[in-house]
Amino acid sequence: MNVDGKDAVLGRLASSVAKELLKGNEVVIANADKIIITGNPKKILGMYLQRRRRGDFHGPFFPKQPELIVRRAVRGMLPYKTKKGMAAYKRLRVYTNVPDDIKEMTSIGTKQVKSDFIYIADLAKGLGWKQ
Repeated sequence: MNVDGKDAVLGRLASSVAKELLKGNEVVIANADKIIITGNPKKILGMYLQRRRRGDFHGPFFPKQPELIVRRAVRGMLPYKTKKGMAAYKRLRVYTNVPDDIKEMTSIGTKQVKSDFIYIADLAKGLGWKQ
């Protein structure tokens, strides 16, 4: 299953993808930097900065790259510490652009959002991501 992440809400996308992964399907998410998180952008950035600064050199580690932020959100929806969850997580691929071998993509959870939101790319830049 190939999923286009453009203008999709992160939580809805992550839960739908997690269900597909648990069914045994391989999932590719393209345009991960164009996924949105709804809410006040300043509060969201502050919350993610707090997560990033939490811990020390032993962990927990929180990613800066957009594709890794999306992978982390999907991992949170999976029973990651079980064999089934780990096997499902290995079937997930996330890209910031559209790979050449993908011909057809579906959109999951794409709606016109009427509230404030922030793109994953802007969040990642606020966390220190350098393209």
